[in-house]
Amino acid sequence: MSFYLGAYAASPNVSGWDPQLEAAYYQQLKSLESVRGLEHPFLGSLHAQDDQWFLQHIDTKWDFVFTTIPGVMNALATLPTFGLASTDEAGREAAIAFMRQANHAIAKLNTHLKRQAVTAIMLHSAPARHNCAGSAAAFKTSMQTLLSWDWHGARLLVEHCDALIDSHAPSKGFLSLTDELSVLSELNATQAPELPLGVVINWGRSVLETRQPDGALQHIAAAKAQGLLAGVMFSGISDQATEYGAWRDSHQPAQTNDLVAFGEPGSWLTEQAVADTLQACQGVNLAVLGLKIGIRPHSADLTLRLNYLRAQLGMLQRQVALCR
Repeated sequence: MSFYLGAYAASPNVSGWDPQLEAAYYQQLKSLESVRGLEHPFLGSLHAQDDQWFLQHIDTKWDFVFTTIPGVMNALATLPTFGLASTDEAGREAAIAFMRQANHAIAKLNTHLKRQAVTAIMLHSAPARHNCAGSAAAFKTSMQTLLSWDWHGARLLVEHCDALIDSHAPSKGFLSLTDELSVLSELNATQAPELPLGVVINWGRSVLETRQPDGALQHIAAAKAQGLLAGVMFSGISDQATEYGAWRDSHQPAQTNDLVAFGEPGSWLTEQAVADTLQACQGVNLAVLGLKIGIRPHSADLTLRLNYLRAQLGMLQRQVALCR
């Protein structure tokens, strides 16, 4: 089985832009047989630096899942009211405009590859509610607008990020999973989109929210119960003050073990946690399944970065095979 890889998180271009270095990285990515395609970051245009560079260097066989979270976080840094769930109309309209740009980027990539290469786009229920009000009603209104557009075959999915709760400071602080599921269930029932709306659970972000190792399992169960579970992306999290930071959404790799030489010893994402998560998804045809990891130290060379990716993908491949 092959997976979506959030390769941008492991890129050697930690700061700045070196197209030759990134080209070498992409060439190595093409050698990873277990990669179906990329979780591709959307920041306002098809590629953050150079659309033509991107089109020239991707593997034409790859599929793509767009993620809007990098662009959403950039927008929130300058416009705290930005978001599809914003109760501030200017902030909500800015998010709608951003999604229109994403729609155009999907069309551009499909046209270049002469096929429907983008299978889904993961969107997010910003704003950060500790800075600005967000509501399920506003999110529903935005989603109704998005459903009226032609998405060129891409399925609209909501990636749940940590919600605003009372016990600790959030990383994202978006809508609760309960609110997101409620909106999506209602829209699936009333608008009956050709491609049903669904939810993607990011393992690390759910554990970050709940502060419990089984937090992702709780969220998977809730989404599955409503028929809305559409994907799982694996990223780790930890309470330890390592280079990745304590309780930071920094995409830690899974924990090292006898079979995983390249990982993060303090990560709460273990191989057993991956196995338990996959078991919890039994019976669901996931549209998105993959992993996204960052690499520390930031100065890591290309060889080390690829060793991490191979080790982590191998772990996921092993557990998928055992789960069948």
